Amino acid sequence: MLRIPHRHVHRWLGGYLQASARKLMSARYEGTRHLLFAVCDHYEPLWDNASDQRGWERVERWLNHYPALASDARDADGRPPRHTFFFPGEQYQPRYLDALSKLARAGLGEVEVHLHHDADNAENLTRDLLAFTKAYAEHGHLSRDAGSGRLRYAFIHGNWCLANSRRDGRYCGVDSELRVLFETGCYADFTFPSAPDETQFNIVNQIYWPAGNPDHARSHESGERARVGKVMSDRILMIQGPLSIARRSSGLGLRIESSALTARDPGSRRRLESWISQDIQIEGRPEWVFLKLHTHGAPETQAESLLGEPGRELHRMLASSYNDGTRFVLHYVTAREMYNIALAGMHGLSGNPNDYRDYSLSPPPVAA
Repeated sequence: MLRIPHRHVHRWLGGYLQASARKLMSARYEGTRHLLFAVCDHYEPLWDNASDQRGWERVERWLNHYPALASDARDADGRPPRHTFFFPGEQYQPRYLDALSKLARAGLGEVEVHLHHDADNAENLTRDLLAFTKAYAEHGHLSRDAGSGRLRYAFIHGNWCLANSRRDGRYCGVDSELRVLFETGCYADFTFPSAPDETQFNIVNQIYWPAGNPDHARSHESGERARVGKVMSDRILMIQGPLSIARRSSGLGLRIESSALTARDPGSRRRLESWISQDIQIEGRPEWVFLKLHTHGAPETQAESLLGEPGRELHRMLASSYNDGTRFVLHYVTAREMYNIALAGMHGLSGNPNDYRDYSLSPPPVAA
C-alpha cells in the first residue's frame, strides 16, 4: 500500500486534489504549448554564517562558471537560461551585486529581492525594503515604472514565512506584509510552494491574486485565480511553482514534489514530467504553461550540481523533450518576464509569449 507523506500534508492536500480534479475536467489543449521556464534562486552567499570571503568565493563561482553552462543551451527564441537571483537584503555587499551585474549584462539573468527577518514590524520592514531596493538599483538592478520611475521588484520570503505564516510567529512578525510589499513596489511574490514546511497552504498550483485582508496574517491563503480578463491592480500577484504527490524515483512509496532543485534531488525526466503535468496557467490561456522552480544555489554543494553535469542534463532534457516546435516551445524567462507574460495573458493577449517579456515592466538598466 502506498503511503502519502504526512508532514503537514493536511494543510494543502485538499487544494492539490481540487486542482487535480479541475485538470481532469478541463478540455485537453491539443495545439502547440509554450513552456515558460524560470529558476528562482534563494541566492544566499552568506548561508550558514559564512565569512565575507567565503561568500565572495560563492558569488565568484557563479560569475566564472554560469556563462559556460548557459552557452550550451538555447530556447526557441535563441536565449540562454535566465537565472533569477533573489538576493537577501540583509546580506548586501557591493561587490556581490556588482558581480551579478556582469551576469545580467550578459543576458543570463536578473536580480530580485529576498529577505529573512524576525520579530519585525511594518514600519521597520518598509524602511528596510526601501533601503535594499535603492541599494540594488545603484548597481543597475530592478525594474522601474515607465512613467514615474518608481522601483519595482519581485519577492521571495526567507524561511517561507510570508505575512507571518508560522503558527509560532517566528521569522516574520509583520501581519500586514502583503500591504507593505505592494506599497514599496513589489509586483509579485514567488515564495511558494513551501511543502513540507508548515507554511504551505491550501491554494496549490495556481497563479492567483490574494483576496484576504492585506493587514491580516496569512492574507495570501485565500485568493482568486488569475484569468483572462481579470487584473487586480491594487495588490501583488502570487506566482507558484508546482506541488504534487509523486512516485519516488526508485522503489515503492510516494514523495512530496515541491519543485526544488537540490544536489540530492536534481532535475530528472520524471520530475520534469511531474512539474509540467501540474499545468500551471492563466485560466483561458491553456497554451501557456508556467514552470517556476526554486533552489538555494549559492552554497558549494548546490552550486556544483546546478553548474555541473546535473544542471547541464536538465537543460538537455528541456531541449530534447519540450522544444520540438510542435508539441512544446521552450522559453527561458526571468521572474520579471514571467510576470509580464502572465499579465499580458490576463489582458487578453495571445500568441507567442516571447513578444511579451517586457510587456509592463522593462528590463533593469543593467540588462537593458
